Amino acid sequence: MFVPVPFAADFMAARTRTPVTTRIRILQISLIIAVSLLSFAALTMPIALRPSTQALDIGDVSQNTLQAPRDIEYVSDIRTEEARKAAESAVQPVYTPPDPAIARQQIDRLRTTLQYITSLRTNVEITTDEKKSNLVELSDVRLKLETIDYLVSMSDPRWEIVQSESLRVLEQVMRRAIYEDKVESTQAGIPSIVSLTLNEQQSALVAELASAFVLPNSFFSEELTTAAQQSARDAVKPIVQTYKSGETIVPAGEIITPADMEAFQKLDMIRPGQRWEDMLGAASIIVLSAVLVPLYFFRRKRAAVVNDPRSILVIAIVFVVFLVGARLFTNRTLAPYGYPLQAAGLLITALFGLEAGLVISIPLCLLAAYGLPNTIDLAPYYLLSSLVGLLVLGPVRRFWGFVRAGIAISLTGLVVLLAYRLPFFTPDVLGIVQFIGVVSFAGFAAASVTLLLQYLFAQTLGLTTAFQLLDISRPDFPLLQFFLRNAPGTYQHSLQVANLAEQAAEKIGADPLLTRVGAQFHDIGKALNPTFFIENQVPGSVNKHHDIAPEESAATIIRHVTDGIQLAKKYRLPGRLQDFILEHHGTLITRYQYGQAMEAANGDVTLVDIENFRYPGPRPNSRETALLMLADATEARARAERPATDDELRALVRSVIDTVQKFGQLDDTLLTLRDLNLITESFVTTLRGTYHPRIQYPNATVPDQDSTILTTRKEK
Repeated sequence: MFVPVPFAADFMAARTRTPVTTRIRILQISLIIAVSLLSFAALTMPIALRPSTQALDIGDVSQNTLQAPRDIEYVSDIRTEEARKAAESAVQPVYTPPDPAIARQQIDRLRTTLQYITSLRTNVEITTDEKKSNLVELSDVRLKLETIDYLVSMSDPRWEIVQSESLRVLEQVMRRAIYEDKVESTQAGIPSIVSLTLNEQQSALVAELASAFVLPNSFFSEELTTAAQQSARDAVKPIVQTYKSGETIVPAGEIITPADMEAFQKLDMIRPGQRWEDMLGAASIIVLSAVLVPLYFFRRKRAAVVNDPRSILVIAIVFVVFLVGARLFTNRTLAPYGYPLQAAGLLITALFGLEAGLVISIPLCLLAAYGLPNTIDLAPYYLLSSLVGLLVLGPVRRFWGFVRAGIAISLTGLVVLLAYRLPFFTPDVLGIVQFIGVVSFAGFAAASVTLLLQYLFAQTLGLTTAFQLLDISRPDFPLLQFFLRNAPGTYQHSLQVANLAEQAAEKIGADPLLTRVGAQFHDIGKALNPTFFIENQVPGSVNKHHDIAPEESAATIIRHVTDGIQLAKKYRLPGRLQDFILEHHGTLITRYQYGQAMEAANGDVTLVDIENFRYPGPRPNSRETALLMLADATEARARAERPATDDELRALVRSVIDTVQKFGQLDDTLLTLRDLNLITESFVTTLRGTYHPRIQYPNATVPDQDSTILTTRKEK
């Protein structure tokens, strides 16, 4: 996934691998596995990486303020049920209608009692005390003693009035619903309905008589009550709960209610543990990413970054750090859109080129947004803004390029949200303003983070960046000043070689800036012994190589490679530039000195150790250092042979390429025949402008008038 793995083109190539290549392959595979496992953990560990998905339960106290990550509208079953229960509880118990049979029964009993009392009052055969005693023993009514005294002594007309009023009052009372728990209150209210035409004693007697026969005539009906409660429940409509993006669901310190838990589930903010479907889904997207990137670089074998252990390790670290960082911000509404995930692609592009940045950004953006509630807009937001930012960034040679990339990321992010979020989750005006601010921040934060990190990586890990190359290629750089003062001829030669190599690098799609700067420094070692090299010797001076043995002469020439490395380390040149110094002669030999040695040995190969004349190497390992080797040899031969026509130039260039190929110096560079043809034509075009034939001016006598004018101009 994240660290590309090139594979051997065929079985023979696999048989010729060096131990270094084997170690690199092991490192590549190990990093793929390690990054995949870490990515899987980031996607499937909600408690560690997503606080919003921590194990919460009803009744727990929320440790954080939990907000809705997106707009949502749903029918709340919990709130609807709560409202229905409230409506059900509000229903009063339902009783049956007043039973008239009970009322008639009690009225008949009262009438019978009144007739019995009347018979006692009119019976002259018993004494008054006996009458009172019989009234006390009445079973249906309990009269007070003073009431009994009044009842026995009152006149018949008044007694008739009391009887009529008692029946009337009881009938009126029994017409109303009397519940079992309301009998006493009903009896207590009887005196208030007794006719006011009666005196107090008569009124009290009526109340006592009527109250004794008051009974419940309306009883609780469970069936009717249940029907009323069901009717009340049915009258409650489903409650629609709405949350806006960023709206607080549960403030910190509040107890979580069932309705809150329902909202969390609807918003996918909590889950009751990791489901196997989630684990399988995360594993699937990670495996797909782990296949995608290596497969791409398998098809693009020219990507030298995959063969550098330090580079692939940096890519792996950048990938994991930015992915984990993105997953940490998933519990917020706006934070994911403000997280500068795009900086990962920009950083990899700044360090290793556009191709690596594009390929790594795709799985990173998809994984960062995977499985989140807002994946529908967050995934295209990350992906499209990253890709557009990388393309706008360009060759990474100016500060303005990063500013331009930041603006492009912000504008692209706004357009993506207009397309993928606004139609589905319409925010209010404040929400729109917040999103604009967050997306703008993300763009400039990505550019700023990239600038900072690419500088830190370049300084601490020795990686080569465009800014660093531009800085050290300035003419006032101390090492170039030292080079110019001590070996001006070699300095000019390096500039010519740099021009040749840079133009060819653009033709074949190599890194032209790296090629040019590497060519400027490739012969820096000659500045320590400049007079041993012909381009720095004053015309007419004695060539020092004439007075020393060929082996010593060759050693002096070869030493400019190791001397160059010493100077590069002293002036802290990036390691990538040191490759140009080491590889620009590869493992070729100093042919002139070797020829002298063979001539002195009368052609006896056994008397000459060819290894004494061989450069230490290694052979070029990249297209850029291969271009330098070809440009260096071509420029030297062109300066010596002075070809006059295009055909001569082309033949010279092809001769150089054939010689280099013959000795296997291009075997590790992945240059194709098409590349070599493009290099040939580029060299010819560039050399044509340098070594074009001059116009031969005739020796003509200048007229006196023109001579006077020229003389006057010279004097001025």
